[in-house]
Amino acid sequence: MKIMVIGAGVIGSYLCHVLCENGHEVIVLARGVRKEELEKKGLVLRHYLQHKRTVDYPRVTGRLDREEAFDAVFAVMQYQQMKEILPDLAGCLCPLVVLVGNNMEAPQMEEYIRRHSPMPKKIVFAFQPTGGRRESGEVICVRFGIAHLSCGFLHSMPDEETKAVLARIFTGKYQPAYVPDMDGWYKSHLAFILPICYICYTLDCDLTKIRGKQLGLVMDAAGEGYAMLAALGCPVLPEGSEKAFAPGWKRRVSFLMLWVMSKTPLGRLAASDHCKNAVGEMEVLDAAFGKLREECPGFSMQAWDWLRSEFPGWEELRRELQ
Repeated sequence: MKIMVIGAGVIGSYLCHVLCENGHEVIVLARGVRKEELEKKGLVLRHYLQHKRTVDYPRVTGRLDREEAFDAVFAVMQYQQMKEILPDLAGCLCPLVVLVGNNMEAPQMEEYIRRHSPMPKKIVFAFQPTGGRRESGEVICVRFGIAHLSCGFLHSMPDEETKAVLARIFTGKYQPAYVPDMDGWYKSHLAFILPICYICYTLDCDLTKIRGKQLGLVMDAAGEGYAMLAALGCPVLPEGSEKAFAPGWKRRVSFLMLWVMSKTPLGRLAASDHCKNAVGEMEVLDAAFGKLREECPGFSMQAWDWLRSEFPGWEELRRELQ
Protein backbone atom coordinates (compact mmCIF):
# COMPACT_ATOMS: atom_id res chain seq x y z
CA MET A 1 0.00 0.00 0.00
CA LYS A 2 1.04 3.59 -0.56
CA ILE A 3 1.08 5.50 2.72
CA MET A 4 2.00 9.08 3.58
CA VAL A 5 3.20 9.97 7.09
CA ILE A 6 3.19 13.68 7.92
CA GLY A 7 5.63 14.33 10.74
CA ALA A 8 8.92 12.65 11.61
CA GLY A 9 9.36 13.25 15.31
CA VAL A 10 9.68 10.36 17.76
CA ILE A 11 6.17 8.98 17.27
CA GLY A 12 6.02 9.57 13.53
CA SER A 13 9.45 8.01 13.07
CA TYR A 14 8.50 4.82 14.89
CA LEU A 15 5.26 4.59 12.92
CA CYS A 16 7.25 5.01 9.67
CA HIS A 17 9.56 2.21 10.78
CA VAL A 18 6.59 -0.10 11.39
CA LEU A 19 5.07 0.70 8.00
CA CYS A 20 8.38 0.17 6.20
CA GLU A 21 8.87 -3.10 8.06
CA ASN A 22 5.42 -4.21 6.85
CA GLY A 23 6.52 -3.71 3.25
CA HIS A 24 4.52 -0.62 2.30
CA GLU A 25 5.56 2.21 0.03
CA VAL A 26 6.08 4.90 2.67
CA ILE A 27 6.43 8.60 1.97
CA VAL A 28 7.37 10.77 4.95
CA LEU A 29 6.80 14.52 4.96
CA ALA A 30 9.44 16.45 6.89
CA ARG A 31 10.97 19.89 6.64
CA GLY A 32 14.15 21.76 7.54
CA VAL A 33 16.91 19.97 9.40
CA ARG A 34 14.82 16.84 9.89
CA LYS A 35 14.29 16.47 6.14
CA GLU A 36 18.04 16.78 5.55
CA GLU A 37 18.76 14.17 8.22
CA LEU A 38 16.36 11.67 6.67
CA GLU A 39 17.72 12.24 3.17
CA LYS A 40 21.36 11.80 4.27
CA LYS A 41 21.15 9.06 6.91
CA GLY A 42 17.77 7.40 6.39
CA LEU A 43 15.28 6.87 9.21
CA VAL A 44 17.51 5.80 12.10
CA LEU A 45 15.92 4.49 15.31
CA ARG A 46 17.70 3.37 18.46
CA HIS A 47 15.24 1.14 20.32
CA TYR A 48 16.27 1.86 23.91
CA LEU A 49 14.82 -1.14 25.75
CA GLN A 50 15.32 -3.59 22.88
CA HIS A 51 19.02 -2.68 22.52
CA LYS A 52 18.92 -2.48 18.75
CA ARG A 53 19.31 0.04 15.96
CA THR A 54 17.24 0.06 12.76
CA VAL A 55 17.58 2.04 9.54
CA ASP A 56 14.77 2.45 7.00
CA TYR A 57 14.67 4.40 3.75
CA PRO A 58 11.20 5.83 3.11
CA ARG A 59 10.77 8.40 0.35
CA VAL A 60 11.21 11.88 1.83
CA THR A 61 9.31 14.94 0.67
CA GLY A 62 8.86 18.50 1.88
CA ARG A 63 5.21 18.88 0.87
CA LEU A 64 2.02 16.95 0.27
CA ASP A 65 1.22 16.80 -3.44
CA ARG A 66 -2.57 17.04 -3.74
CA GLU A 67 -2.41 15.40 -7.17
CA GLU A 68 -0.78 12.24 -5.78
CA ALA A 69 -3.09 9.50 -4.51
CA PHE A 70 -2.46 7.50 -1.32
CA ASP A 71 -4.17 4.56 0.34
CA ALA A 72 -3.82 6.24 3.74
CA VAL A 73 -2.39 9.40 5.26
CA PHE A 74 -1.19 9.45 8.89
CA ALA A 75 -0.74 12.90 10.42
CA VAL A 76 1.55 12.69 13.45
CA MET A 77 1.88 16.18 14.88
CA GLN A 78 1.72 18.07 18.14
CA TYR A 79 -1.84 19.12 18.91
CA GLN A 80 -1.46 22.81 18.05
CA GLN A 81 0.41 21.99 14.82
CA MET A 82 -2.33 19.66 13.55
CA LYS A 83 -4.59 22.64 12.84
CA GLU A 84 -2.05 24.04 10.37
CA ILE A 85 -2.21 20.98 8.10
CA LEU A 86 -6.01 20.52 8.06
CA PRO A 87 -6.29 22.04 4.55
CA ASP A 88 -3.77 19.46 3.26
CA LEU A 89 -5.57 16.61 5.00
CA ALA A 90 -8.87 17.74 3.56
CA GLY A 91 -7.47 18.24 0.05
CA CYS A 92 -5.39 15.07 -0.28
CA LEU A 93 -6.48 12.25 -2.60
CA CYS A 94 -6.88 9.61 0.06
CA PRO A 95 -9.87 7.64 1.41
CA LEU A 96 -8.43 7.21 4.94
CA VAL A 97 -6.96 9.93 7.17
CA VAL A 98 -5.57 9.03 10.60
CA LEU A 99 -4.81 11.83 13.08
CA VAL A 100 -2.27 10.57 15.62
CA GLY A 101 -1.58 12.39 18.88
CA ASN A 102 -3.22 14.38 21.66
CA ASN A 103 -6.33 16.11 20.37
CA MET A 104 -8.82 18.25 22.25
CA GLU A 105 -10.54 19.52 19.11
CA ALA A 106 -11.21 16.21 17.39
CA PRO A 107 -14.88 17.05 16.55
CA GLN A 108 -13.92 20.38 14.97
CA MET A 109 -11.05 18.82 12.99
CA GLU A 110 -13.27 16.03 11.69
CA GLU A 111 -15.92 18.52 10.62
CA TYR A 112 -13.33 20.69 8.81
CA ILE A 113 -11.86 17.77 6.87
CA ARG A 114 -15.29 16.48 5.82
CA ARG A 115 -16.51 19.91 4.76
CA HIS A 116 -13.46 20.74 2.64
CA SER A 117 -12.62 17.34 1.18
CA PRO A 118 -13.18 16.73 -2.57
CA MET A 119 -13.91 13.04 -1.86
CA PRO A 120 -15.44 10.91 0.92
CA LYS A 121 -12.95 10.16 3.70
CA LYS A 122 -12.91 7.90 6.72
CA ILE A 123 -11.37 9.86 9.60
CA VAL A 124 -9.74 7.88 12.40
CA PHE A 125 -8.29 9.39 15.58
CA ALA A 126 -5.38 7.59 17.22
CA PHE A 127 -2.58 7.61 19.78
CA GLN A 128 0.69 5.67 19.80
CA PRO A 129 2.29 5.10 23.24
CA THR A 130 5.95 5.63 22.46
CA GLY A 131 8.38 8.16 23.90
CA GLY A 132 11.93 9.30 23.37
CA ARG A 133 13.92 12.11 21.83
CA ARG A 134 15.86 13.04 18.72
CA GLU A 135 19.63 13.15 19.04
CA SER A 136 22.34 13.65 16.38
CA GLY A 137 20.02 12.83 13.51
CA GLU A 138 18.67 9.68 15.18
CA VAL A 139 15.59 8.92 17.25
CA ILE A 140 16.01 7.27 20.64
CA CYS A 141 12.73 5.45 21.05
CA VAL A 142 11.36 3.92 24.24
CA ARG A 143 8.50 1.43 24.04
CA PHE A 144 7.38 -1.45 26.21
CA GLY A 145 7.28 -4.48 23.96
CA ILE A 146 5.65 -4.01 20.56
CA ALA A 147 3.84 -0.69 20.47
CA HIS A 148 0.25 -0.42 19.25
CA LEU A 149 -2.15 2.18 17.92
CA SER A 150 -5.13 3.05 20.11
CA CYS A 151 -7.64 4.20 17.52
CA GLY A 152 -11.28 4.67 16.66
CA PHE A 153 -13.88 7.02 15.31
CA LEU A 154 -14.92 10.08 17.26
CA HIS A 155 -17.64 8.31 19.27
CA SER A 156 -17.65 4.74 17.99
CA MET A 157 -15.52 1.80 16.95
CA PRO A 158 -14.31 1.84 13.33
CA ASP A 159 -16.67 0.12 10.91
CA GLU A 160 -15.72 -3.22 9.35
CA GLU A 161 -14.53 -1.59 6.12
CA THR A 162 -12.11 0.66 8.00
CA LYS A 163 -10.91 -2.22 10.16
CA ALA A 164 -10.19 -4.21 7.00
CA VAL A 165 -8.05 -1.37 5.61
CA LEU A 166 -6.16 -1.05 8.91
CA ALA A 167 -5.61 -4.83 8.92
CA ARG A 168 -3.96 -4.50 5.50
CA ILE A 169 -1.76 -1.68 6.79
CA PHE A 170 -0.66 -3.33 10.03
CA THR A 171 0.28 -6.88 9.12
CA GLY A 172 2.89 -7.54 11.82
CA LYS A 173 2.93 -7.59 15.62
CA TYR A 174 2.13 -3.86 15.82
CA GLN A 175 -1.66 -3.80 15.77
CA PRO A 176 -4.58 -1.40 16.22
CA ALA A 177 -6.33 -1.43 19.60
CA TYR A 178 -9.86 -0.26 18.87
CA VAL A 179 -11.45 2.33 21.15
CA PRO A 180 -15.23 3.01 21.33
CA ASP A 181 -14.90 6.77 21.87
CA MET A 182 -11.63 8.48 20.96
CA ASP A 183 -12.91 11.88 22.08
CA GLY A 184 -13.36 10.44 25.58
CA TRP A 185 -10.04 8.59 25.32
CA TYR A 186 -8.18 11.83 24.56
CA LYS A 187 -9.75 13.64 27.51
CA SER A 188 -8.96 10.72 29.82
CA HIS A 189 -5.37 10.66 28.63
CA LEU A 190 -5.06 14.35 29.41
CA ALA A 191 -6.29 13.75 32.97
CA PHE A 192 -3.34 11.38 33.36
CA ILE A 193 -0.53 13.26 31.61
CA LEU A 194 -1.12 16.85 32.73
CA PRO A 195 -0.29 16.19 36.43
CA ILE A 196 2.93 14.50 35.27
CA CYS A 197 3.61 17.50 33.07
CA TYR A 198 3.14 19.92 35.99
CA ILE A 199 5.55 18.05 38.26
CA CYS A 200 8.11 17.75 35.42
CA TYR A 201 8.18 21.51 35.02
CA THR A 202 8.33 22.05 38.79
CA LEU A 203 11.41 19.81 38.92
CA ASP A 204 13.17 21.44 35.93
CA CYS A 205 12.29 18.40 33.79
CA ASP A 206 14.36 16.13 36.05
CA LEU A 207 12.03 13.49 37.47
CA THR A 208 14.81 11.88 39.47
CA LYS A 209 14.24 14.72 41.98
CA ILE A 210 10.67 13.64 42.69
CA ARG A 211 9.73 12.77 46.29
CA GLY A 212 7.17 10.24 47.39
CA LYS A 213 4.72 12.92 48.56
CA GLN A 214 4.90 14.66 45.19
CA LEU A 215 4.26 11.44 43.30
CA GLY A 216 1.30 10.77 45.59
CA LEU A 217 -0.10 14.19 44.66
CA VAL A 218 0.35 13.41 40.96
CA MET A 219 -1.72 10.26 41.43
CA ASP A 220 -4.35 12.12 43.48
CA ALA A 221 -4.58 14.77 40.75
CA ALA A 222 -5.04 12.17 38.02
CA GLY A 223 -7.81 10.58 40.08
CA GLU A 224 -9.47 14.00 40.43
CA GLY A 225 -9.22 14.52 36.67
CA TYR A 226 -10.94 11.21 35.95
CA ALA A 227 -13.64 11.96 38.54
CA MET A 228 -14.31 15.36 36.97
CA LEU A 229 -14.69 13.79 33.53
CA ALA A 230 -17.10 11.22 34.92
CA ALA A 231 -19.12 14.05 36.50
CA LEU A 232 -19.38 15.61 33.03
CA GLY A 233 -20.67 12.34 31.60
CA CYS A 234 -17.47 11.74 29.65
CA PRO A 235 -16.40 8.09 29.37
CA VAL A 236 -13.16 7.31 31.21
CA LEU A 237 -11.04 5.23 28.83
CA PRO A 238 -9.42 2.77 28.79
CA GLU A 239 -12.21 1.43 30.98
CA GLY A 240 -11.14 1.10 34.61
CA SER A 241 -8.22 3.53 34.32
CA GLU A 242 -9.37 5.43 37.39
CA LYS A 243 -8.86 2.33 39.58
CA ALA A 244 -5.08 2.74 39.26
CA PHE A 245 -5.34 5.95 41.32
CA ALA A 246 -8.01 5.00 43.85
CA PRO A 247 -6.99 3.57 47.27
CA GLY A 248 -6.06 -0.10 47.08
CA TRP A 249 -3.51 -2.49 45.66
CA LYS A 250 -3.78 -1.17 42.10
CA ARG A 251 -2.72 2.26 43.27
CA ARG A 252 0.24 0.77 45.16
CA VAL A 253 1.35 -1.09 42.02
CA SER A 254 0.94 2.06 39.89
CA PHE A 255 2.89 4.10 42.44
CA LEU A 256 5.77 1.61 42.36
CA MET A 257 5.88 1.54 38.56
CA LEU A 258 5.86 5.35 38.28
CA TRP A 259 8.48 5.63 41.05
CA VAL A 260 10.86 3.24 39.28
CA MET A 261 10.37 5.04 35.96
CA SER A 262 10.99 8.45 37.51
CA LYS A 263 14.28 7.33 39.03
CA THR A 264 15.66 5.81 35.82
CA PRO A 265 16.31 7.09 32.27
CA LEU A 266 12.85 5.77 31.36
CA GLY A 267 11.26 8.74 33.11
CA ARG A 268 13.26 11.11 30.98
CA LEU A 269 12.54 9.31 27.71
CA ALA A 270 8.86 8.62 28.41
CA ALA A 271 7.88 11.94 30.00
CA SER A 272 10.27 14.77 30.74
CA ASP A 273 11.93 14.88 27.30
CA HIS A 274 8.53 15.43 25.70
CA CYS A 275 7.58 18.05 28.29
CA LYS A 276 10.84 19.89 27.61
CA ASN A 277 10.41 19.83 23.83
CA ALA A 278 6.67 20.45 23.70
CA VAL A 279 5.96 23.38 26.02
CA GLY A 280 3.68 24.91 23.37
CA GLU A 281 1.61 21.75 23.11
CA MET A 282 1.37 21.31 26.87
CA GLU A 283 0.25 24.93 27.28
CA VAL A 284 -2.65 24.61 24.85
CA LEU A 285 -3.64 21.21 26.27
CA ASP A 286 -3.65 22.72 29.75
CA ALA A 287 -5.89 25.54 28.53
CA ALA A 288 -8.22 23.06 26.82
CA PHE A 289 -8.58 21.01 30.00
CA GLY A 290 -9.21 24.25 31.89
CA LYS A 291 -12.20 24.91 29.61
CA LEU A 292 -13.53 21.46 30.41
CA ARG A 293 -13.32 22.28 34.11
CA GLU A 294 -15.42 25.38 33.49
CA GLU A 295 -18.24 23.03 32.48
CA CYS A 296 -18.12 21.52 35.97
CA PRO A 297 -17.98 24.58 38.28
CA GLY A 298 -17.39 23.89 41.93
CA PHE A 299 -15.83 20.46 41.38
CA SER A 300 -12.98 20.24 43.89
CA MET A 301 -9.52 19.36 42.47
CA GLN A 302 -7.18 20.32 45.30
CA ALA A 303 -4.19 18.15 44.33
CA TRP A 304 -4.51 19.22 40.68
CA ASP A 305 -4.62 22.92 41.57
CA TRP A 306 -1.66 22.60 43.95
CA LEU A 307 0.53 20.91 41.32
CA ARG A 308 -0.43 23.44 38.67
CA SER A 309 0.34 26.36 40.97
CA GLU A 310 3.85 25.09 41.76
CA PHE A 311 5.46 25.32 38.33
CA PRO A 312 6.72 28.75 37.19
CA GLY A 313 4.24 29.47 34.38
CA TRP A 314 4.34 29.08 30.61
CA GLU A 315 6.20 32.23 29.64
CA GLU A 316 8.92 31.66 32.22
CA LEU A 317 9.20 28.01 31.20
CA ARG A 318 9.82 28.97 27.60
CA ARG A 319 12.59 31.34 28.66
CA GLU A 320 14.20 28.78 30.96
CA LEU A 321 14.13 25.96 28.41
CA GLN A 322 15.39 27.94 25.40
